[in-house]
Amino acid sequence: MPVSNSELAQMFEEVLRLSKVDETQSVAILKSHYSNERIVSAAMDAAQRLKAQVYIVELPAFNHPKAMGADLTAYCGDTPLTGNLAAQRALEAADMVVDTMMLLHSPEQEQILKSGTRILLAVEPPEVLARMLPTEADKLRVEASKELLQSARSMHVTSKAGSDFRASLGQYPAVTEYGYADEPGRWDHWPSGFLFSWPNEGTAEGKLVIDVGDILLPFKTYAREKTVLEIEKGFITSIHGGFEAEYLRDYMAYFKDEEVYGISHIGWGLQPRAQWTAMGLYDKNDGMCMDARAFYGNFLFSTGPNTEVGGSRKTPCHMDIPLRKCSVYLDDKPVVVEGDVVAPDMSIVK
Repeated sequence: MPVSNSELAQMFEEVLRLSKVDETQSVAILKSHYSNERIVSAAMDAAQRLKAQVYIVELPAFNHPKAMGADLTAYCGDTPLTGNLAAQRALEAADMVVDTMMLLHSPEQEQILKSGTRILLAVEPPEVLARMLPTEADKLRVEASKELLQSARSMHVTSKAGSDFRASLGQYPAVTEYGYADEPGRWDHWPSGFLFSWPNEGTAEGKLVIDVGDILLPFKTYAREKTVLEIEKGFITSIHGGFEAEYLRDYMAYFKDEEVYGISHIGWGLQPRAQWTAMGLYDKNDGMCMDARAFYGNFLFSTGPNTEVGGSRKTPCHMDIPLRKCSVYLDDKPVVVEGDVVAPDMSIVK
């Protein structure tokens, strides 16, 4: 059901309060012409209610000549902020940025975060924001999981569909998303509720099977057949199956960049209010489909860039692929079994 403008502003006020916005803070709202104006207006109203100093930075849209489709994750690296140092400094001057435009995977975002400014991305439809309004319980659940992932030295993923994937851990940090940005230099995304890390370079090995009903992003499609990815020394070496395997091969080959085949972040979903079925109820251009990334007990793996944690792979192609019904083991101890979270510290907190 539609969310009213008043309700949307109230929700933003709650999220900004969780993000420690008050009268001592400055808030910049980053937008372009394709931003959802209801979200921009709600963020402005909420920041004013909290008596923060608030201002808008509006940038013209930018479309890379090689980008395909309108999804905000379909081409990574270059954004409307690229090369605009004046606008970047205006954002760095704020205590917090509400990003309604999408800076993710850009070097400018990393520089802004290093300045101590925190960033909250909000680009999903208001109804999705409402259903997954973040809570302190979401943070507790995800942070408990982070302790397990941060201390682990290996991950093993299996499924009845045929997945058998291993990777060593420890070279890169564990990263959490729980829906609000409450610490200096923190980036988060409302809505969310999951965590991930990156394999040690060259260690990801095995096979990942995309089964019927699994999701491919940014395609925003449910798989209708099995696709098998063979992985060696951190890179996808073979993609085989039927039509969908051919489509994926052709899409990734289009970028003419071997780095697109690298295994990027790996982790699992912890948001009980996210739904595997939700993507089918929205048009493809309605948002990024955070339901798919965050639904409880998924195994989410990605391909392509790892520069946000200091890696060297700067590539424009980034796939997020959440799989259902997988088992995830950290140091051979189960944390997810066939899509059910089993580690006690990660149980659903009401």
